[in-house]
Amino acid sequence: MSTLSLEEKKAQFEEYFSIASNINVNIRPLAEGESVPAEDAIEDAMPYAFRIASEMATIEAQAIRPLRNLGDHAESLADFLNHQSRKIDLMMSFVLHQQDDPQQRYRSVKFGGGGVVVESDTSLEVGALAELKLFLDAEAAAIFCYGEVITCEPVGDSYHIAFIFSAIREQDQELLVRASLHIQTQQLRKRAKEKKSGS
Repeated sequence: MSTLSLEEKKAQFEEYFSIASNINVNIRPLAEGESVPAEDAIEDAMPYAFRIASEMATIEAQAIRPLRNLGDHAESLADFLNHQSRKIDLMMSFVLHQQDDPQQRYRSVKFGGGGVVVESDTSLEVGALAELKLFLDAEAAAIFCYGEVITCEPVGDSYHIAFIFSAIREQDQELLVRASLHIQTQQLRKRAKEKKSGS
């Protein structure tokens, strides 16, 4: 368990780039006496679909990489493999969406490699621990991890609750960083397009 102070946790949360974006997040507060698994034991607690999805993403990245060295001849093959990969991504996205529990569903306000901020009708105590599932539609992926509440602020009629990741696999954290940068790129392109069409 982390020995950082609350202020240090807040600073750690802010170290990572985060993007304002609405994704589905499942939150299951841990019961009394239930603890966050150690980093090396998180896979044992993870639903099977999340383990498979992560392994498939790793295999895909490794399979495409060698093709870059083949030059022009590989372009058609790379296109074909990318289409096959997209089909698999769509199927995995469907499988992962079966893990999205409407009873535990919240919408994020922002997320990044350090944590996630969700909007909630009810408050959660600072220091409360929870099992989190983050669903990244744009990446056809989902992340299973654990978080700790570091802030819970009233905003209008609801609360913005910030979770720092207290147990997350390194590859999942990297995926969140890539996803947040990908969303930022899309937002910037959209803005540039709107500016162009408005002028």
